[in-house]
Amino acid sequence: MLKVDDINVYYGSIHAIKGISFEVNQGEIVTLIGANGAGKSTTLNTISGLLHSKTGSISFMGEPLSKVPCHKVVSKGLALVPEGRRVFLQMTVQENLEMGAYTRSGKGVDEDLEKVYARFPRLKERFKQVAGTLSGGEQQMLAMGRALMSQPKLLMLDEPSMGLAPILVEQIFEIIQNLHKAGTTILLVEQNAQAALSVADRGYVLETGKIVTSGTGKELLASPAIKKAYLGG
Repeated sequence: MLKVDDINVYYGSIHAIKGISFEVNQGEIVTLIGANGAGKSTTLNTISGLLHSKTGSISFMGEPLSKVPCHKVVSKGLALVPEGRRVFLQMTVQENLEMGAYTRSGKGVDEDLEKVYARFPRLKERFKQVAGTLSGGEQQMLAMGRALMSQPKLLMLDEPSMGLAPILVEQIFEIIQNLHKAGTTILLVEQNAQAALSVADRGYVLETGKIVTSGTGKELLASPAIKKAYLGG
């Protein structure tokens, strides 16, 4: 579904992503794990078209993305839930969700709104509330709901557990698993390696802009080197 081939990304003279290649197949949860600054968010931003690679290619559903402007990437079926949530703080919950459907014509939007409310009952309770007054966990749910409103074929999540209390982290990962069961393909970037590998079909480990190892979620969870570096074992 998604194929990333030999991308190199620079911030000025800083070589942030160094020739990485990976793929995501339909129906999978694939996770990118690594320490802060390893290049995980940069990779997602490059796939989304917010950053550009000097080399290589990115294709989605067999179609190259390199010349597609970032606002058009969403209408191709790729949605990013950005790091730090980035909800529209001055808008209500419902307005935020409606913004998620801006690439669609009116058909089916109300139906999908009800589906999002069914998946996130907390948002339904607060649909008239201004997003800036929600808790961190509620804002994360809103950011995910907003992305789902674009009817993504692939949902990219950037650090969904960041800054959340452990009980909320559990809830968010439960939601990720439920979305996956409902047929959404997911690319997950996460510093909480334990949680990410527990739900992932496959994982890639990034260190300073390079993929250093990959395997199934189970294999990586069981690997002594991964345990030592990322799981506090």
